[in-house]
Amino acid sequence: MRRLLAVSVCALALAPAAGAADARLTEERATAAFLRHGKVADWLDRYAQRGRVKDATYEAKTGAWTVHVWWDKAGEIATGKVDDASGRVTEAWTGPQVAWKMGRGYEGAFGGKTINRLDVWLALCAVFLLGLVDWRRPLSLRTLDLAALLSFSVSLWFFNDGDVFASMALVYPPLLYLVVRMAWVGVRGRGPSNRASVWPVWVLIAATVFLAGFRIGLNLEDSNVIDVGYAGVIGAHRIANGEAPYGHMPTQGKLKKCGDSDGEGEVRERIQTNGRCESSNERGDTYGPVAYATYLPGFWLLGWSGKWDELPAAHFTSIAVDLLVMIGLVLVGRRFGGARLAATLPFAWAAYPFTQYVSSSNTNDAMPALFLVWGFWLASSHAARGAFGALAGWTKFGSLIVAPLWASYPDGFRLSRPRAPALFGAGFVAATAAAFSVLLLEPSPVEAARTFWNRTFGWQLGRESPFSIWDWGQYHAAGIPDLHLVQLPVIALVLGAAVAVAYWPRQKSPLQLAALTGALLIGFQLVLTHWFFLYIPWFFPFVAFAVLAPSARGRNEEVAEVDRPVRELVPAG
Repeated sequence: MRRLLAVSVCALALAPAAGAADARLTEERATAAFLRHGKVADWLDRYAQRGRVKDATYEAKTGAWTVHVWWDKAGEIATGKVDDASGRVTEAWTGPQVAWKMGRGYEGAFGGKTINRLDVWLALCAVFLLGLVDWRRPLSLRTLDLAALLSFSVSLWFFNDGDVFASMALVYPPLLYLVVRMAWVGVRGRGPSNRASVWPVWVLIAATVFLAGFRIGLNLEDSNVIDVGYAGVIGAHRIANGEAPYGHMPTQGKLKKCGDSDGEGEVRERIQTNGRCESSNERGDTYGPVAYATYLPGFWLLGWSGKWDELPAAHFTSIAVDLLVMIGLVLVGRRFGGARLAATLPFAWAAYPFTQYVSSSNTNDAMPALFLVWGFWLASSHAARGAFGALAGWTKFGSLIVAPLWASYPDGFRLSRPRAPALFGAGFVAATAAAFSVLLLEPSPVEAARTFWNRTFGWQLGRESPFSIWDWGQYHAAGIPDLHLVQLPVIALVLGAAVAVAYWPRQKSPLQLAALTGALLIGFQLVLTHWFFLYIPWFFPFVAFAVLAPSARGRNEEVAEVDRPVRELVPAG
């Protein structure tokens, strides 16, 4: 790192500062103004003076100085801009914000401005609680569970303010609480609810229809497509044109420029090897093949211009997946709890603000929920359960952690009954073969498989990220704890739990399957090096089922009983 730093500094020192002769400030004065800025000064106080390297360059086009500060053992530790005319610091980025623009708290960077408005967010939270809290028992575990689901909002508040360290630290209390609660429900076989909801069924249905319309309107009128959704559209284009997505994402490199510069003066459009002018997204091929194939209907209907524009195919896919999850929850609720649960579960999804956060960001993060929910609905079919489990896993790889649990449902791995795991395996293998058939589009499937591994697992396993508590070692010199060694035994614990729940409890009800599925997905997210709020909907449907599904028949005969369908799903004897 020191050699690289030295080369970079020498290059900057030798390069002429474009337009510096026309500047009012000198490099020294611009740098001094930046270093005096309160946020910058507080962060730099964490590092010793010895080893610091500073640099400032003037941009005549913008009339601003760009200042960089390095430290020889940690790389770049601060950067920002100083207005030449006023000497005022207009941008100041420190710590994770230097390399990660997503940590800078730009307004509406994820989901657009409306969903991030405090009044809109709190209104959804209020509707969520009003519709789902059992107001006859407001101080119950059910209420605490629902509050825990909403408590991620506190972390999001700090994230939107650009405070990455506080934001990520606040994620883990609700994750830990929910994983313990789901494990308890999964082992005990009994949830906190006696009734799915207090509201009449027709009110829940009306509210869900209204919320679904609101979600569609919000997606169409004020949402954005981040790089994840853009990658999905690119991947669909590649598949439709006879290429695997892996190794064929648009790049910049030394390719010919073909578009206008963005706000930072960078031209992202290049003439690609296919002859098209396309906006770059070099790391867009890091997801499973199903994540790209799911965008095919939207691409066939609405196409893609090659640019990172409005991307109507991404909006179409996000809305369709969102609606299909709600339909799946209706079917799940109807099968395992009757009409009231069938109305409650889609209402919970529609009112929960983080599911709308995903829709407004137009990502692929509702897809694992889609496939797992539909697989859960078809839980009595071993082959269907295996197929949908594979589709979820080959969308977002984290979903693969539930495979042993789902393979062992409903009565564990038993030598006397090998049929269930065998049928699950057949469905899993068939869906996997269908998903990876995209690699056959390449001239050499073996080379395509190698590219797939390198671009997905190979890259993700070595990925660095400040968006968890586990990878803060690079900021250890600034007093931030390095917990990487703690992460390793926690990973082992989660993997061990994934195997253990396949054997115990041996006989599992649908409620236990949902709770343990939620626990494993949360456990996986607990150990992720790169975590984000968009991942919450992966486990939300199963936590909602475990919290809201009635565990026993109440006095009111209208209350549905979860145990009734269990007899249908668990073989006798």
